[in-house]
Amino acid sequence: MVLLKATGIRKAYPGVVALDHIDLTLEPGKVHILAGENGAGKSTLIKTLSGLVRPDEGTLVIDDADALHDPRLFRRVAYVPQELNLFPYLTVAENMFMPFARSGFGRITVSEKAMEEKAASYITRFGIQARPSQKVAEISVPDQQLLQIARAATQEDFGVMILDEPTSSLTARETERLFRIVDDLRVQGIAIVFVSHKMEEIFALGDTVTVLRNGRSVGSFPMEGMTESELIRLMSGSSVKLDEQFQSSPSARSDETILEVENLSGPGFEDISFTLRRGEILGFAGLVGAGRSEIMQAMFGFRKFSSGTITLDGKRIPPNRPDKAVQAGMVYLSEERKHHGIFPLLSVRENIALAVTKDIAKGGVISPAREKSIVAEIIRQFDVRTSSPSKKIMFLSGGNQQKAIIGRAMARKPRLLIFDEPTKGIDIGTKFQIYRIMQRLAEEGVGIILVSSEMSELQRCATRIITLYSGRINGSFDHDKTDVSTLVASIIGSPETTHVA
Repeated sequence: MVLLKATGIRKAYPGVVALDHIDLTLEPGKVHILAGENGAGKSTLIKTLSGLVRPDEGTLVIDDADALHDPRLFRRVAYVPQELNLFPYLTVAENMFMPFARSGFGRITVSEKAMEEKAASYITRFGIQARPSQKVAEISVPDQQLLQIARAATQEDFGVMILDEPTSSLTARETERLFRIVDDLRVQGIAIVFVSHKMEEIFALGDTVTVLRNGRSVGSFPMEGMTESELIRLMSGSSVKLDEQFQSSPSARSDETILEVENLSGPGFEDISFTLRRGEILGFAGLVGAGRSEIMQAMFGFRKFSSGTITLDGKRIPPNRPDKAVQAGMVYLSEERKHHGIFPLLSVRENIALAVTKDIAKGGVISPAREKSIVAEIIRQFDVRTSSPSKKIMFLSGGNQQKAIIGRAMARKPRLLIFDEPTKGIDIGTKFQIYRIMQRLAEEGVGIILVSSEMSELQRCATRIITLYSGRINGSFDHDKTDVSTLVASIIGSPETTHVA
């Protein structure tokens, strides 16, 4: 039995063929992995499957009927986008069932009590830490991610669920919960399309994988018997020597202390003290709510802290002053690059040039030639893939947006770079590029802090790893003397694993 069958799907935009005659078959109770590097065409394909994009050519059959001629059939497809798409000042229950007619509530009047009662069952099922009446703006990002998935499941009579990078904001514990939900849906006969750049998820869940590359289908393959190196080869078009690529920590580090944080306390964290040496990548691990990002944002001046000191290159950084942190040589790259990293409506050139205005201006007037030269060099040095520097940065893949942000940050010649989830939503090929960039910068003497939810990423890149639990440091480990199970035990608060490297 086939729930959805796409044949010969083609979609072109000015200057680019996004999909070039793609075939895809979805069966009930099966998890179909959609794999490919950023820019391979995955997003365009899943939007086509969910009815958001109409193809130029091809057929799309749902339940043996032509969905392109009867768009009502797309109601059988529930789509969970990668980016959060909620109404922050409406309640959890309202977000869960909106639009109300889609999820079985009345078209004119809606009983708030009935909605909240029905929402409670979904909250329990999906493990969302929130009340039905609570505003979405008040709940955590991981719970918002789970809410989006729950909202898709409220869609009446859906037979296909598309999950686009659903674990990008989830911790290991929440990811396990999502896996159980996927297994439940599989048992119910739901066909699932799962998009992920995390190899462990692909191999844990997938029955079949379709690999896209440059808008074309490389083929569909059973996951049974597939190896990680073979899948990477199919995605990238070239062989990858995993044993050579997987270790990206700096080859050497200095004994010189570049950063000293002493007794830092504030909302969400307490008594945080650590040092960072020149040429070192210092990793921070912890569950959501452990205080990782809060500490980094306090150091940079985004958040207030109640006590403690931050010293960079021997100079004390005043609290609540991001401008002073930048002047001292600190740059913070937020995990939410679309909200806090890029200026989406500006071009790649404009986004990068914002950091070098002093270098390209003379007498208050910007030199176009100087701007063009500096931006072109940053694009080349950080391998930002774009058809033109004039292209709006919002149209670049996530990985290329991140490389542009890193290039912009390095144009300021920082002493310290804080990377907060730098590879979130980025394909494995671009991940390796970013790992190599971090390694090169560290070896050039830049101090780097890496906040990551991926234990393998921390082990691969960091020279030391600090673990946080409930806003406090619970351990510090040398990467080459610690396994993943020890790190996981430490971030969940096991006292036996506490260790200072």
